[in-house]
Amino acid sequence: MSEEQATNDYCLIDATRPPKADGPPYAECVLCLEPTEYPESYKGITLCPVCEWQEAQRTACSG
Repeated sequence: MSEEQATNDYCLIDATRPPKADGPPYAECVLCLEPTEYPESYKGITLCPVCEWQEAQRTACSG
């Protein structure tokens, strides 16, 4: 197996994140409604640090 093929075997998750807010108002977590570290003006799914960590655990590659 070539080195190129070996690197393609890993599970790659797009880890793009919204920009962090400088201060209030903060966006609400879409799962638990707690404040997140992201600005309220951000459009898209925002998760608080706890839910973000739990989601990462659920979607992590098992190997």
